[in-house]
Order: sequence, then structure tokens, then C-alpha cells
Amino acid sequence: MIDKKILHVVNISFVLPYFIGDQFDYFMEKGVKFYVACQSSVHLTDYSKQKGFTPIGLNSLREVNIIEDIKAIYMLIRLIKREQIDIVIAHTPKGGLLGMIAAYLAGVKIRVYFRHGLMFETSKGLKRLILKTVERFTGSLATKVVCVSPSVLKISNGDKLSAVKKNILLNKGTCNGIDAIDRFKKESITPEQIEKLRAQYGITAENRIIGYVGRLVNDKGISELLTAWKELIKVESNIKLFLVGPLEERDTLSEDLQFYLKNTPSIIYTGLVGDIAPYYRLIDIFILPSYREGFPTVVLEASAFELPVLTTRATGCIDSILENKTGMFIDLDPADIVNKVRKYLNNPALIKEHGKNGRAFILENFGQHEIWKEIERKVLLSN
Repeated sequence: MIDKKILHVVNISFVLPYFIGDQFDYFMEKGVKFYVACQSSVHLTDYSKQKGFTPIGLNSLREVNIIEDIKAIYMLIRLIKREQIDIVIAHTPKGGLLGMIAAYLAGVKIRVYFRHGLMFETSKGLKRLILKTVERFTGSLATKVVCVSPSVLKISNGDKLSAVKKNILLNKGTCNGIDAIDRFKKESITPEQIEKLRAQYGITAENRIIGYVGRLVNDKGISELLTAWKELIKVESNIKLFLVGPLEERDTLSEDLQFYLKNTPSIIYTGLVGDIAPYYRLIDIFILPSYREGFPTVVLEASAFELPVLTTRATGCIDSILENKTGMFIDLDPADIVNKVRKYLNNPALIKEHGKNGRAFILENFGQHEIWKEIERKVLLSN
């Protein structure tokens, strides 16, 4: 039994199923009591009832607001002392900063920062300096820093974002692993679900689907993907681009690109969806042309569904595939994207081979129970 009280600090509740998810159930069975502090929302309330943790609404976990930030730190300190929290685990730069400050000031002995990515990689000048300084400060307050991929760990050590002895990698990466046994596998989706989605989005049996899952923002390489798409549809027939995810105001796409993706017949734009698993069954080739990631969970999910993956050599992405075995690397260049997509389209046997290899890669290295055991051993029970 792990008789501990753990406080997770995140910015918004929508990340909880990805960052923690069924970890709640796994560790609650071992005696852990969970608290989660993040921006108040209906989703937070509903998810807390589903998973059995105590929700704590905070007003300042996204934008910078000095007064609200101080209030949030004060509220967290009071919560930690009142509930006698044993471990504070904080996620994302803003949640990590406030969570580690509060935990340090409250005297919590185990303070864990999950470094999910490196925002400064796509920033310049003063903003880059500030973001890197925040990473170092947060790392200095943490007693452990979980780097979610080997490449994040390498940069953390090389740029001295936190002391090398603090930095932890869970198996070969990720913060939570994925459920490839029951949820993310072909057999988990019924023929009726597939046909319903095909009818909903007007997808025929002849269509070949290149799919993307995630936020539709510049950092994800959506601009380059759409530019490539304009060329692809000139030379390939019966192809569709499946964009599964929301447009966002931060790092938003240009109005021209938004109009293009919403009004081009060969592009299917879904917006935010609930259960993502059935959508992978409609895809033939998965693509993530991202500029930066921590560790892209969507690639793991796609590979678990036996999809070949096209992604970049960016931080995080570089760790998510085995080159020419489970997928291929692409440059952030529309011409290279076109060439690699066409290579798959013209070689169905390669699609099948990389897809099969991808699922084996996931099952061997990223099963969620193995990651949870790593968290138990390296984070919760290690001094």
C-alpha cells in the first residue's frame, strides 16, 4: 500500500485523461488519495466524479497575471498544509512553476515536475530567455523532474534546466503510456462504429485517408501540411485529409488557412471530438509535422492502431517512431511531405509492414501498466 496524499497541478482539466487518466484508479487501489488543482470547468467537476479525486479550482494556471498567480500560490499552500499533502506533482510550465513554488514554501519533501515539452524551442529573443529561465527555476525547486522523452531528457541535461541527478525518464518515454491492450487496437472498434463515422464524414471505401489528430496550430506544422496538401490533390486521386482536433486562439492559423481547411472538399475538419479511438480506424497514414513535442501520445495511439507514421525529427517526435520500421521522418518542407505521403500511397505493403511493426513497438515499450510501475518506483517511493 502507498498511504499518500498526492496533489496534481495542471493548467486545464482536458489534459488529465492524457497526463494521468487511469493512473487515478491504479494508485487509488494502492491507498493513494488524489487532489487536482487547475482552472475551474464543468469538465473538471465531471471528471473528478468519474475518477474519484478532489477538484480544486484555481483562476491562474494559463495566462500570466501576477496578482492572480500570487493568490493561486497562497491557495495551494493553504491546501497543502490543511490536507497534509505528501507529494506535489505539477505539469506544464505554468502549472509547474506555481505548483513547485507552493510545494517548496509549504515544505513538501517530494516535489515532482513533469517536463512535458520545451516551449522555448519555438520562441526567440527575450521570450525564449524568459521561458528557459522559468524552466530552470522550476527545475531548481523540484526534487525530481520527469522528462517525458529521451530527447527532452538530453536537452534538460545539456542546457542544465535541472540537475542531472534529478532528471528521470520513465522506460523509453511518455508520462502515462497508453492502453494498447483494450482501447487502442483495431479490434476495439466495431464495424458499426466505423460505418457510422464514414457516413457522418462522407468517406467512401475508395478514399485513402491521411490523418492528423491534435490541436490545429502553427507549432504542429499545420501550415506546412496544408501547403503540401494543395500539391498532393493535384497528383493523387481519392485522397482525403482528416484533421481531428480543435482550432485554437493561441498560436492560431491564419484566416486564409482556416478558410481553406473548412472549405476544401478533400479536407475533413472535425473540431474537438470525445472518444478519439474510433477515428484512428478511418485513417490509412498518420502524420504529425510538429515543430516540437514532449512525447506525442497521438503517435503512440496511431501506431497501436497499426498505422504507419510520418513525423519530424523534432524533440519528442524523434523518439516516437523507429525510422523506416514503424514510420518515416519528414522535413518541415511541403515538398518532402508530398514525397513521403506518396511513397506510402504507392506502396500498400509498406503501409502494412510499418503498421504491424508500430504496434509491436508500442506493446513492448509503452504499455500503461509498465509506465505506472515506473512512476511508483522512481517517483512515489524513491527518495
